[in-house]
Amino acid sequence: MNESELILNADGSIYHLNLLPGDAAETVINVGDPGRVELVSSLFDSITLVKQKREFVTHTGMLKGKRLTVMSTGIGTDNIDIVYNELDALFNIDLATRKPRMKPVPLNLIRLGTSGALHEDIRPGAHVFSRYGAGLDGLINYYPFRPSSAETEATTAFNDHLDSCGVYPRVHIIRCNPVLENMIAEGMISGITASCQGFYGPQGRTLRLVPARTGLIEKLQSFRFGECRIVNLEMETGAMYGLARMLGHACCSVNLVVANRATGAILRQAEDAMREMAGLVLDRIVTRLDKDPVTTP
Repeated sequence: MNESELILNADGSIYHLNLLPGDAAETVINVGDPGRVELVSSLFDSITLVKQKREFVTHTGMLKGKRLTVMSTGIGTDNIDIVYNELDALFNIDLATRKPRMKPVPLNLIRLGTSGALHEDIRPGAHVFSRYGAGLDGLINYYPFRPSSAETEATTAFNDHLDSCGVYPRVHIIRCNPVLENMIAEGMISGITASCQGFYGPQGRTLRLVPARTGLIEKLQSFRFGECRIVNLEMETGAMYGLARMLGHACCSVNLVVANRATGAILRQAEDAMREMAGLVLDRIVTRLDKDPVTTP
């Protein structure tokens, strides 16, 4: 890899994240909002590293004997492309020689995010576990993703249902890591999370601009794949699941519902609710994660 492919800072750290090998733990909690990093790391027993560059804030510390990192990605799948590739490089590329390491290190990548629910029965404040991520953003089309037979079936069914008419990119529906699902999803609402490349038009919102295609929300609400429905909208999960799978990492996404697109209701005490959800997920990680990291299927 030449220098323009893998860019490093003057101190040898990876370009955007500003991290050196060893700065991040093998279990990483990803949040979108840089301000949410401190909310999550305040639940750690100790913090051993704090770094920031742009919107990428990283805290690494210990919780009940486990080393964890919480890192902000900023908003959107374009930032996920940066974060996941650079995190992987920290562990799986020798930054001095710019050559991949012989034995890749798998990571646990767990998103704690916010989202909008699509159905009346999912109240603001609910916890949604993304069994599948549906990437409406198109990022995974730039990579050689190899789906399972079930993912191929779901992807075909969804693209036929949505009927892009040349407006939307091809969508990939990708499953989470089932080991992480078994550890974390208990008691949560599970289903398909649709990840969009924007907040307004790409999620069917109309302010002064009307989306090129109307009726997106109704299309998403009516899709079914077996027992799964599309339960929520956000802007990261689909890309996370695809990139993590291709890089050999275990990944899952948990979202706090802060709005309901079917009823118009919103969550007023979102920060307290996020702290509660973060505490629940962290407790399940440190008590149920027998080894670090999970072996990916």
